[in-house]
Amino acid sequence: GGTPESARLATQLALSEGAEIILGPLTAASVTAAGQVAKSAGKPVIAFSTDASVASRGIYLMSFLPESDVERIIGFAASKGKGAFAALLPQSSYGSVTEAAFQQAVAQQGARAVAIERFSAASGLPAAAQRLAPAIAGGAPQADALFLPDGSSLPAAAQALQAMSFNPAKVKLLGTSQWSDGQALGLPALQGGWFAGPPDAGFIAFAARYKARFGSDPVRIASLSYDAVSLVAAL
Repeated sequence: GGTPESARLATQLALSEGAEIILGPLTAASVTAAGQVAKSAGKPVIAFSTDASVASRGIYLMSFLPESDVERIIGFAASKGKGAFAALLPQSSYGSVTEAAFQQAVAQQGARAVAIERFSAASGLPAAAQRLAPAIAGGAPQADALFLPDGSSLPAAAQALQAMSFNPAKVKLLGTSQWSDGQALGLPALQGGWFAGPPDAGFIAFAARYKARFGSDPVRIASLSYDAVSLVAAL
């Protein structure tokens, strides 16, 4: 169901049916809810949240942590001569984590964070992008790199950038492993951008087997649940 309450109820049901380990959930709040039930029963959880704060003894994470993504992509951009960064971030726990990591990574590189804007939903992204316009658009933008970590809002971000005088030759687009989604990679406005992510070879092989079995392409995070089942089987 995608909510903490449904995660709690699903965990209770799974344990009542004899589950020895819980794989999932995905969001931080749901992991906390499921973990409380599993811990009381003495059963471990392997979850897929990107929020490291929900991990504890008995609750483990198998995921791509945003802090690692941010450190990697900002460091790479700095190594390529980028020194003035702007960011467009969601108003969410993920946005808060990536903002803190962004500020820290930029400072560690001796660079500058010239502008940061937050948006509460994809519908509010165009207005947030317009507030960033002095830093990222026009003939002399203040920033030479724009950080867009949130994968779900990339279509709206791409549309907003196309609507303003944004020049990707002057301002390099930067992302996280959330860019690995096939839909995001196909957006014309993102072409030429840089993002941090795991090597593709293993996922490509997995995706081919998945499509042969189910007739559709898997989302990137599907590989985490597959690996988690493989891990449990090995244990």
